[in-house]
Amino acid sequence: MTNRLALTLTFAAACADEGRATETSPATTTLPGSTSTSASTGVDTSSTTTPTTTASSTTTESTTADPTTTTEALTSSSSSTCAGPDCDMCQDGETRCTGDVSELCKAGLWLEYERCDPEQGLSCGAEGVCEGPCAAAKLGQSYIGCDFYPTVTSQHDDYNKDPHLFAVTIANTTAAPATVTITRGDADVAMAIVEPGSVEAVTLPWVTELSEGVGPSALVVDGAYRLRSDQPVTVYQYNPFAATVSNDASLLIPVNAWGQRIVVASSTEAFDFPGFYTVVAAHDLTTVTLTPSATGKAVLAGGGVMADGTGQLVLDRGDVLQVLTDSGDLTGTLIEADRPVQVIGGSKCLFAPIDLFACDHGEESIFPVETLARTYVIIPPAQYPDGLQENPQVVRVIASEANTTLTFTPDQPVAKLLAKVGDFVELPSDTAKFVVNADKRVLVSQFMASAGSHPAMLLAVTPEQWRTDYLVHAPPSWEVNFVDIVAAQGTTVMVDGAAIPALITIPGTTYAYAHVKLSNLGDGNHRITGSDRVGVSIYGLQTAGSYWYPGGLDLTPIPPG
Repeated sequence: MTNRLALTLTFAAACADEGRATETSPATTTLPGSTSTSASTGVDTSSTTTPTTTASSTTTESTTADPTTTTEALTSSSSSTCAGPDCDMCQDGETRCTGDVSELCKAGLWLEYERCDPEQGLSCGAEGVCEGPCAAAKLGQSYIGCDFYPTVTSQHDDYNKDPHLFAVTIANTTAAPATVTITRGDADVAMAIVEPGSVEAVTLPWVTELSEGVGPSALVVDGAYRLRSDQPVTVYQYNPFAATVSNDASLLIPVNAWGQRIVVASSTEAFDFPGFYTVVAAHDLTTVTLTPSATGKAVLAGGGVMADGTGQLVLDRGDVLQVLTDSGDLTGTLIEADRPVQVIGGSKCLFAPIDLFACDHGEESIFPVETLARTYVIIPPAQYPDGLQENPQVVRVIASEANTTLTFTPDQPVAKLLAKVGDFVELPSDTAKFVVNADKRVLVSQFMASAGSHPAMLLAVTPEQWRTDYLVHAPPSWEVNFVDIVAAQGTTVMVDGAAIPALITIPGTTYAYAHVKLSNLGDGNHRITGSDRVGVSIYGLQTAGSYWYPGGLDLTPIPPG
């Protein structure tokens, strides 16, 4: 057999946590084909070359693959490293089904490649790989996926209980209805049908071990919800959902786009309201190592985390580690894991700037280091109530690599060298619009300042991860909702089918922006499209309270600088 598979091994999608015995002799195939996914919409455009079938194998025990996300081209050579009664020799690139598990031959060993989860509409097909729109090879890496972990985070204690509700919204951009199931541990929690082109909101019970109090840090077994869909969807979480005094929202990253190295974005503890980060595992026996930044070495010990912010601990699927400050700021803390994890950073009640007394819950899902870039376009949000003025914001640029040099266009009055991983510069509250360039990958966080409304938190998205099509939700319970758009000059942008006025150029750059007020007359669902890729953030405002989140992004690995 001469054909071999050149395959992207994305084990983050659905790796199992133990080997399993096979009781039948499954047929094997070798896949010479490849797949591709559109970078701008949620519609899959994959195609696969018909595989070649090989002889059936004998009864074996499969070996669990290392679930890290790697890209590796398998060659046509086979290995003779496996021998004995418990081993079935195979040729590299062959695939087979063992029950609901797709197995891949690598170095002469059968390794689990992907579990074909029926809740995600998957089955193991004749070619030995998972079939269905949620198969890992079809999804690619973006904010669109089929497996998510909504996670309650620390919230002001006046707003983390009834009548305030934690919720998720689920957007379906495909042409088929999406059946969504939500569980917590082994317990069924909710189910929803999301029609094509629509968004559904689902409220979920608070997880009080995570939302209430001011510490200590804790590991909560089965603390996260698990949301699975049989069609690719996008998911946002709201803490809480309806407009009130202390809100924020996060774009959730699907499991297939999680990472193993994350630099935390959080905020400074103030008036006994701690900053936090949470770590969530999708696989049993996930080992997590914590390395605090220069500002993150004073935490409330607990859950396996030391008072100096260090720790190494093991999480199982659905477990949540929440780390809270004792003082200082967790921003820049490095989280490393041997399997992909989700990290959410923020504050129980965020102050921005720190000396302005009005706070609001803040949180964001943090993008893996491998998806970060060197260029970001930064604009302030519009100000409550009518958007005629711009709201000041505080901006931080956080190093993911040592000795990172920054430049700003137009220039900004901050230090330009970040010496260590996790070091950051903070731009004071202002309405400046600029492009930040770095010689290495950086993470950029934005904090809406207490001005017309209360603070909220956002992570900036690099132009390299922008898209051309977004379906988002802006709850009409807010007095006013906006979408902010950043794009290359000359890009035509449509919001809900109507062209918006020409974008405003950022001086000295090739980028432009717009603030667009969204209608509250409908169901809160909105579509934004561009003639070229655009960056989108969504936010809601009222006299007291706000939320802010990125509308979406690709999460393609970007080579380091």
